[in-house]
Amino acid sequence: MKPKILTTLKTYDRQTLVADVLAGITVAMVALPLSLAIAIASGAPPEKGLVTAIVAGGLISALGGSRVQIGGPTGAFIVVVFGVIAEHGYDGLVLATLMAGAILLIAGFFRAGRLIQLVPEPVINGFTIGIAVVIATSQIKDIFGLSMHEVPAEFFEKLSALWAARETLNIPALGIGLVTMGLIVALRRAFPRFPGLIVAVALTSGAVALIGWPVDTIQSRFGDLPRGLPAPAWPDMSLARLGELLPSAVVIAFLAGVESLLSAMVADRMIGGRHRPNAELLAQGAANLGSALFGGLPATGAIARTATNVRAGGKTPVAGLVHAAVILLVMLVAAPLAGFMAMPALAALLILTAWNMSEPHRWPGYFRERRSDQFLLVLTLVLTVVADLTVAIGVGVALGLALRLRRRDVPASEWETPDR
Repeated sequence: MKPKILTTLKTYDRQTLVADVLAGITVAMVALPLSLAIAIASGAPPEKGLVTAIVAGGLISALGGSRVQIGGPTGAFIVVVFGVIAEHGYDGLVLATLMAGAILLIAGFFRAGRLIQLVPEPVINGFTIGIAVVIATSQIKDIFGLSMHEVPAEFFEKLSALWAARETLNIPALGIGLVTMGLIVALRRAFPRFPGLIVAVALTSGAVALIGWPVDTIQSRFGDLPRGLPAPAWPDMSLARLGELLPSAVVIAFLAGVESLLSAMVADRMIGGRHRPNAELLAQGAANLGSALFGGLPATGAIARTATNVRAGGKTPVAGLVHAAVILLVMLVAAPLAGFMAMPALAALLILTAWNMSEPHRWPGYFRERRSDQFLLVLTLVLTVVADLTVAIGVGVALGLALRLRRRDVPASEWETPDR
C-alpha cells in the first residue's frame, strides 16, 4: 500500500522532472475547462470543479498507487451528483462525498482493491454508456441556447421539456457549439499531444466576447469565479443525515473505486507498468475526504486525463502534482478570464466527452458477446438512463454475479420439504 511517488523519487533526475512538468502543464490545460464543465453539468457552482481538480487531484497523485494516474472530477459522477444536489442540497453532496472517502479508506485498509475483478464487464460498459447518454442530453439546452427556466432531471420529462422549448433556439449559440466540436476533433487529430481542447474553447469563447453575441458565459450565468481556494470546513452532520445519505455515499465510493482502478489498469497497459490497487483506493479515500473538506465534488482517476498525461510524456506522480499546481495558479491569477468561457463551447466539450466515454469503437464487439452479456449491458444502460444509477448498479452486479456462478456450473441447492 506504499504510494508510488515514494518509489519513483528514488531514481528521480532532471530529465524526468522536465518531462513531468511539461506533461503536467498539458494535462492542466485539458483539465481546466473539463472541470468547470463537469461542475456546471452536475448542478454545482463552476469553481467547485477547480477546487476538486486542485485538492483531490493533488492528493491522488501524492498518495496513489499508479505512476501516471491523474485524478479530479469526472463525467461518471455527473448523474449521481446532480441527483444528490437536487434531493439533499449541496451540503448533502459534501457530506456524502466525505462518507464516500471514509468508505474508500476502509476498503483500501482491508485490501479490497482486487474486488473490481468481480464486477461484470457488461455492467461497467452498460452504466458507462448510460451515463454518456444522460450527460449528452443534459447539454442540449446549452448547445442549442434554449431558454428554459428549469431542465427536469427525469429523462423523458427532460426530452419533453427540451422539445417544448425548441422555438427558443439561439443560432449563434449553436454555431459556437458546432465550431467548438469541429475544432476539438480537428486539433486532436492534427496534434494529438497538443492540448487543443483549451485552444478550441478559448477561440470560440473569445469570438463571443469580441463580437458580442447573445450567448451565455460562465460569468454571465454564475458571476465572477473566486480567486483562490475556500477555507476548509467540516460539514454539518447528524445520525439521521448520515443514514439518509448512506446510499449515495456508497454509489460515489463504488464509482470512484471502479473508475480509478480501471484508469490505473489502462495506464498500466500504456506504460507497461503495474499499479498498486490498495494504495490507489486509499488515495481515492483521502482525495474525497480532502475535496469534501474544501467543499469540492467527488473525485476519481480520470481515464482521459491519465491518457493525456502519458501521451504528453508524464513519467511519475510529480506530473499530477504539477497539473494541480497549474490549475491553482490559473485560479489565483486568471480566474476572470475563465469566466469568459462560453456555455455552448463547454456543452460541446461535454458532448464529445460523453461520446468518447461510450467507446463507440467497441460497439461492434458487443454484438459478438453472449446473449446474456448483451442483455446485462442493455439492462444496466436502460436502468441508468430511465431509473437510477443505484438501481442500475445493484441490479447489474447481482445479475452478473448470478450469471457467473451459473457458467461455473455451481450445483443447485438441495431443498427438502420442512417437517411441520
